[in-house]
Amino acid sequence: MAGGWSLVSAAALVRRKSWDFAAISFGPTALLSRRIERTPRRLPVCRWKTNLSFLSRPDLPNLAYKKLKGKTPGVIFIPGYLSNMNGTKAMAIEEFCKSLGHAYIRFDYSGCGSSEGKFEDCTVGKWRKDVLSIIDDIAEGPQILVGSSMGAWLMLHAAIARPQKVAALVGIATAADSMVTQFNQLSVEYSFIKEASFHCLLHGPIPVTCPVRLLHGMKDEFIPWQTSMQIADHIISSDIDVILRKNGDHRMKEKEDIKLLVYTIDDLIDKLTTSN
Repeated sequence: MAGGWSLVSAAALVRRKSWDFAAISFGPTALLSRRIERTPRRLPVCRWKTNLSFLSRPDLPNLAYKKLKGKTPGVIFIPGYLSNMNGTKAMAIEEFCKSLGHAYIRFDYSGCGSSEGKFEDCTVGKWRKDVLSIIDDIAEGPQILVGSSMGAWLMLHAAIARPQKVAALVGIATAADSMVTQFNQLSVEYSFIKEASFHCLLHGPIPVTCPVRLLHGMKDEFIPWQTSMQIADHIISSDIDVILRKNGDHRMKEKEDIKLLVYTIDDLIDKLTTSN
């Protein structure tokens, strides 16, 4: 979704500065709050053009995507509902990955943006297949999935379905099951929501074992921040942080939100590369 913030290179956002956020870790050590101070690597400001490509799929709509080649782990951005690959967060992450020399993929769901298909024919299940198609046919090597809202719900499904390729997750205002629970409070018949109900995850343990970071604004007007706490409690991985921004809203696209996002991805890249 378009925003009012004029995009600058994410590299320019990652400067030598201490910063604070509330982080809650889930695991054997129970809940704890911590202050993180970090001086990240200084990154050059740079811009490249990424060409639009299409993934052809038999009997399924072709998917539009943009791919940046580079080191692994790669990063894949999974957009939210009614959003696309050209949003503020998607573009900022691309600039960040270019600066690091890491691979990056952003894409449009079928029926959205530049991809083929009709939006009215789409379902959560079909978009889940889109995410898996990108991971299976476009991505190379281990990936960090970054999902926004509904995209973070699909991110969890992808981690369950492709554990060998998904190395870590970053959820932004993760909307797992939220479409279903919110619409079920209304007495309406809606086929999209009925289909979505088959993909709910919060009825039991979520079999994701990789590192997970869940970012959420406490002023989110659509998905309560407590939802991220609930999701973290259901994920079986012991390496989980829930990171709350007191003044963050659902979109999490302001300068400080973007800075937190790229710092989080940077931390996970460091964690994954040093552990290998």
